[in-house]
Amino acid sequence: MIQLTEKSEEKLNLTHEKKMKETILNIFLIIDNKKVTDIAVKEYSRDGSDDEKIEFLKTMAKVDFETAEHFGAPANRLGQFMSYRKFHKLEKRGLHYRLFESIFSHYGLGDAPLVCVTPVVDGKILSE
Repeated sequence: MIQLTEKSEEKLNLTHEKKMKETILNIFLIIDNKKVTDIAVKEYSRDGSDDEKIEFLKTMAKVDFETAEHFGAPANRLGQFMSYRKFHKLEKRGLHYRLFESIFSHYGLGDAPLVCVTPVVDGKILSE
C-alpha cells in the first residue's frame, strides 16, 4: 500500500484538475435601456485550473460576442423584459443562475457550470 503525504495528495489533485476538460461558457447579458433584452452564449471545452479558464473567458469576451448563440431574455406575462436592477438583486443573492437554467440544459450541463457573465450595455461590451 502506498501512503500519500498531504503535499503529494494535493499535487495529484492539482494535476488531475489541470488535465480535465470541462465545458465552460461566456455568457453575455445584453442590456438596452436598463432592461435585459437578450442573453448570448459562447461555449468552450477547456482544461486548466478554474482561474485559468475564467481568465481565458475574460480575454475572449470581445471576440466571442460577435459569434455567440442568442437565447432571448426572460419576460413577464405582459412581455416586459426584466430590469437590470432586478437582475443585479438576483445576482447579489446568488439566484441569477436560475435565469440560465435552460441554457445550461441546452449544453447538457449541470446547474452550476463555470461561466463568465459579461454585461453588454447599450451595445458596449463591459469586460475587464
